[in-house]
Amino acid sequence: MTTAPHPQNTDELLQALQENHRLPYGRTRTVTAEELVDAAERFAEPVPLIHALLELQEAYTYGSDPRKSPVVFARLLTLFDERPDVFDERLRHQLFWRFKWVANALRALPEIPLASLRQWLGEMRDRYGKEGLGLQPYYGQAYQLAVHVGEDTTLAYELWAARRRTPYSDCEACEICERALYRLAAGDDERALEAWEPVLAGKESCKEEPARSFSYALLPLLRTGRADRARELHLAGYRACRRNPSMAGEVGRHLEFCALTGNEARGLELLAENRNLFDEVESPLDQLDFLTGVEVLLSRVESLGHGGLPVSGYAGRAWTVDGLRAEVRGRGDALAARFDTRNGTSAHSGHRTARLDRAPLLDALELVLRSRGLDELAPGDGAAVAPVAPVAASASRTAAAVPEELPELIRRARELEEEGHPGARACWARLRTLVAAREYSHPEDPAVGPYGRLCADLLTDEAYRAAERGDYASAVDLHEEAAGLYEDAGAPDDVVLARACALLAAAEAAEASGGEGEEAEVKAAVLADAHAAVVRLQEEAVGLAPYIEGRLLRLRASALGVRLQTSGDPAHAAVAFAEADLLQEFAVRHGLTTQVSGAMLLRAGTYALSGDLPAAVAEVDALRGRLASDGPAWHLPRALGLRGRLQFGLQDASAAHADLAEGVRLAAAWPAEAVDTSRLHADLAQACLYLGRPDEALTQLTRSAEVDLRDGKRVDAFCTYSNAAQLCLDLGRIEDCIALLDSLLGEPDVTEGELDDRLVAQLRLLRARALHAGEDLKAATAEFVALAAESAGWDDDPGSHAMIAAETAMILGEAGEFDRAGEVAERALAAHALSPRYELVSNCLRELARLRAQRQGPDGLAAALAHLDEAGRVADAARAAGFQPSGRSLETALAYEYGRVHAYVGAYEDALAALEKALVLLGEPGPEDEAGAGEWAECVRLAGAVEGIYLERTAPALARIDAAVSRLRALGRLEECEPLVSLAGELREEG
Repeated sequence: MTTAPHPQNTDELLQALQENHRLPYGRTRTVTAEELVDAAERFAEPVPLIHALLELQEAYTYGSDPRKSPVVFARLLTLFDERPDVFDERLRHQLFWRFKWVANALRALPEIPLASLRQWLGEMRDRYGKEGLGLQPYYGQAYQLAVHVGEDTTLAYELWAARRRTPYSDCEACEICERALYRLAAGDDERALEAWEPVLAGKESCKEEPARSFSYALLPLLRTGRADRARELHLAGYRACRRNPSMAGEVGRHLEFCALTGNEARGLELLAENRNLFDEVESPLDQLDFLTGVEVLLSRVESLGHGGLPVSGYAGRAWTVDGLRAEVRGRGDALAARFDTRNGTSAHSGHRTARLDRAPLLDALELVLRSRGLDELAPGDGAAVAPVAPVAASASRTAAAVPEELPELIRRARELEEEGHPGARACWARLRTLVAAREYSHPEDPAVGPYGRLCADLLTDEAYRAAERGDYASAVDLHEEAAGLYEDAGAPDDVVLARACALLAAAEAAEASGGEGEEAEVKAAVLADAHAAVVRLQEEAVGLAPYIEGRLLRLRASALGVRLQTSGDPAHAAVAFAEADLLQEFAVRHGLTTQVSGAMLLRAGTYALSGDLPAAVAEVDALRGRLASDGPAWHLPRALGLRGRLQFGLQDASAAHADLAEGVRLAAAWPAEAVDTSRLHADLAQACLYLGRPDEALTQLTRSAEVDLRDGKRVDAFCTYSNAAQLCLDLGRIEDCIALLDSLLGEPDVTEGELDDRLVAQLRLLRARALHAGEDLKAATAEFVALAAESAGWDDDPGSHAMIAAETAMILGEAGEFDRAGEVAERALAAHALSPRYELVSNCLRELARLRAQRQGPDGLAAALAHLDEAGRVADAARAAGFQPSGRSLETALAYEYGRVHAYVGAYEDALAALEKALVLLGEPGPEDEAGAGEWAECVRLAGAVEGIYLERTAPALARIDAAVSRLRALGRLEECEPLVSLAGELREEG
């Protein structure tokens, strides 16, 4: 945008004003508007100055700066009085419309005397009367002043509401809101909601509506039992007002809604997202409205025992809930008192008290998919709410008790570790905290051993965690360091195990060069070498304890199992079975129940990798019987998870669902990382999708992501959340999708650039698509344009840039910005040349051609045909490369689009010729042609309309349509017949 404050002529000034007008309201737009007024004054021409002053007043009004808006309007009114001739009809309308803006601004300033407010309304009445504009707008302002003061509202309402609207009346949506609020103030929720319905249903809207009405309607909806509707309006309404200083009151009401529905944690998240409102809202009335909503939320959180939580507040210091509540209460009380003093009533203090005294309306209302409780929020830096540490989440689940005494705690941790019990993690976590303390003193107990051994134990636990999250390189380093400390501590068995673990982690971490097949072959060889090295370690060691022997055998069997999985070579199955059998025989002989179970799981997995799924199920069933009698109980969820996945392979989704649901139920008794709860939820989501239960699948996906998030697997969690957001979008749950993505994109590691930038871009792309699906074209366009600019720098991934740029070009075309759309399409083509995306780029070019022809008619034909010619070259290249599109051929789609484009511009002969070509390319549908039948029918319909309606060749058009109907009926495709039958009837009536 041109932001230079010194345009060289009035044309440049007007262009700069237009560009500034496209910006969102806020400081940037306001400052630029001020500079442009300064520039306009230098031209000594009244009209450019009028335009600049109008832009500045709008920036002040909607930027929540009421003190400056009347000053600017006074200059405009003086210009009108001095030179009424330079105000054309449009400028005159804007001037008199804005009398209401000034009245609103003056009401919002408690330092303005009440007499001055009434004097201004008198000025408005006189001016409107002199100009013959009708007095309904004046009485509307008089009513709003009566409501503000809290006196004579009934009479003022009747004087306004009974009058006929004029061209200067507030828009229908705003007046509906005022009528509804009148009913609401009288305590009649039902009549208020009835009055609101046109706005709540989206039939009436404006710049402020429906977001304003949504925020006021939330509590009445709850009180009348319409909680689901309230939830919908909260999601849609909050998005429309967040971070907007001129809608701070609306944000406050959404915070209040969260506080009164058991969503206090979400309220704190939204407060963090709107921290700018503490410092950017210049309107005292908006401040009062916002701060009262904030106080309702903070008081509720404090009453629940969480006054010490960090919370976002005024800049310059860190805040806790109780500290900010005290600050907000002082400021809110002071503002209410100032308004009441000015007005000579207690209306504002009374209204504020009524809001603060409201009791919760619902114990719990699930507002968003990613819902959290206050217990899941942890102290942070005061700028945002952070997730709880993984240890706390795990410790909340059933596990072995953690001893209080240090020697007993160390012994218990090692016993549980030998057993493979999940409770070991909680013990190690407690020990890690104790050891890190400055005052830690290691016990002098031979049964505990030296300090170095305990440090090695902690490193080993940390290494296991690193391997679980896929960080094998760190796991190698940690195991090697632990081995050294074990050696120093005189623990040779632990040295052997640590080094064996390091060998296997190193094999997992190995990266190979070359093609996909070569990489798998190399990785398999590395795993075979690791297996051999572990065998040598075990053979060279003397007198190993049975549990160490069992762990080494488990590592050996695991290495060969992973090799089989990596290579897919059936020849590798026999040795994998042999190692699993060796492990099982040893474990049975020494009573190592955990390793017996592990061996049977490995055998089941080997059967599955070998393609013998029934044998794998039989092995798991045998394991389930053994687990029921001998344990360990924490292996049962894993066994059920494996059985569920095997049932998928056997095409039995119902059985898979049953196993996985039971696995999830049993997993609740154990720490999530011990039983792979996240995968159980994810697999159960897949089963739900197979069974046609998408809403249940969505729940399972979000639970899977929540588990990963608590366990510190943030990338995995965000990927799963991304899948959940996509499912929301597919289900048409647009606001749920956007709310989920907004929550994720507001996470500290996202805003601070710590999360993988491509993953963040994927989330933003999903959000842009959701905004577009939700018909928020302006916001969607802005996000797409930003992503296209960012992805242009992805030199390692031009294909993704081609995809994003192609979508962006289509969105710009839809917004009517065809020049920018063409530029972005050129960038998509350039990236496509490096990494072909034939179908996406072809779709983009065809859509731009269609939009140009549809919006611009004959004037857009040349540009539309240029896009189609380019799409033709893309189709030629795709055919030469052997590319197979997912649907109809690119040539067929192109011929159809040529037909549509020519039809839009009135070139009907050319349109018909193109459509007939498309029909030839499509060919008549057959019995198995599900998608093709619909495309063919639509092409016949358009050809029939062009031929019969526009070219007035009714007979051949009817012959074409009737033949198609007969063909479709013979195929049983009755739904596709309906538009054709309707068109044929229309043609016969006209004929």
